Amino acid sequence: MADNEKLIKKSDVILLVVVLTMALFAVVYIMSAKEKGTKLRISVDGEVMEEFYLSEDREHQITTDKGGNLVVIEDGEVDVIEADCPDKVCVNHVPVDEVGETIICLPHKLVLEIVE
Repeated sequence: MADNEKLIKKSDVILLVVVLTMALFAVVYIMSAKEKGTKLRISVDGEVMEEFYLSEDREHQITTDKGGNLVVIEDGEVDVIEADCPDKVCVNHVPVDEVGETIICLPHKLVLEIVE
């Protein structure tokens, strides 16, 4: 078999190394650019209802005509620990604490967003 007929050429390996290196730098940049939030904004059906500072540990019951959710702020993180919606996606979501992260309960039209 001639050198130019190899399945993997030297240029293919170089291209792969360059692409993987760029991907690694992108992941590192994205991970380092995240910023811890200081405030939770609670919206129901697109309307801001309340805001709480993440520095204050608390439980907060949100009750609307669509249903209820129990939200916990603890150690700077926000988590939904109870909900009476059928799918429980909001309860199964990991706690959030970085600016721009959200927990959404679609059946209740509830959005919990970390801001500032």
